Amino acid sequence: MWQRCQRTVDALELPSPFDATVFVGMLAGTRGRPIELVPVSSARDTPCGLLVTTDHADCIVYAADTTALHQQHILLHEAAHLICGHHETAAAASAAAQVLLPHLSASLVQRVLGRTVYTEPQEQEAELVASLILTRTVQAAGSTRPAPPPHPQRARLDRLFGTPEAPAPGRADG
Repeated sequence: MWQRCQRTVDALELPSPFDATVFVGMLAGTRGRPIELVPVSSARDTPCGLLVTTDHADCIVYAADTTALHQQHILLHEAAHLICGHHETAAAASAAAQVLLPHLSASLVQRVLGRTVYTEPQEQEAELVASLILTRTVQAAGSTRPAPPPHPQRARLDRLFGTPEAPAPGRADG
């Protein structure tokens, strides 16, 4: 799986500098179908992201109230399902739809519930593709991982775990 995912990611065109929303737009152009990004407030015990496909467009629903890095990973994970063709293999949802939601059309429910019936290997593949895309962007930038944004509890955690505290902006340590 690793080699197949690496080949898939190596073949992708990535924007430079990397931006997940620009990448998703490029993917939509390549696929010839719009991909709508829908930020939502996350709720307890719900997925951070969701891929919904319709006859005319794809929709990536993602948690708006999380960090930018997490949002980026969610977008890439859901886009990876499209890249890997997982959205085309969710036929099991249509059978479940007939039993669980008989008042809705099976095709509608398949598109909406299809995300929840991905197999464990498909989830692993999407997760790996998303991570390999991010790894490739860091390597392409020729840099190390960016420093995390300042966090209000950072100084306390640094003291607690004995990590060196970074100098505050505008403060010279000598």
